[in-house]
Amino acid sequence: MSSLVKEDLAKRLFGPRRQRLHEFIEVEGAGAQRYYLCAAVTKSKEVEICMVKHWRVDREEKYEIVEKWFLKDLEMIDGKEADTDNPYFDMHFHKVYNMEAYSCASKYTFARTLNKLNATYLKKDFKIVNFDDTYLNDDSIWSSSNRDFIVVMRVCFYAFNLLCLSLCRFS
Repeated sequence: MSSLVKEDLAKRLFGPRRQRLHEFIEVEGAGAQRYYLCAAVTKSKEVEICMVKHWRVDREEKYEIVEKWFLKDLEMIDGKEADTDNPYFDMHFHKVYNMEAYSCASKYTFARTLNKLNATYLKKDFKIVNFDDTYLNDDSIWSSSNRDFIVVMRVCFYAFNLLCLSLCRFS
């Protein structure tokens, strides 16, 4: 489903603006509309982060950019608590924007994308705090193009280990 939404966003919203959509995540919004946080690269190689509102009129999908920032202006992304599984994070621009991703895995996916885009296009001092570094680095054995799946798999692996340890009897 998300690949269809990404394709539709790229075709209807970012393509006409001559931008390349790299990643999007669903974030919590008010009302019946859906909101997506998107990372795209402009023709002039600027990295744009935007909040997109998505709604349906009759049978047609509609998208509108309601907020836009540039990665060069992002001072820090704060994952709130690295040790807990939560979807909340803050983006610090000239103002702090509180976000709630659809899942913790999608929060990490977006942070990884911003980190990678920063390394590719800006190479600026970019702070990512209160995230588990193991899930952020592309050189991790848990990193893959399947992003969210790998994070979920690792959480399941740890849960299985904890279950095994709790069932072991030490004699």
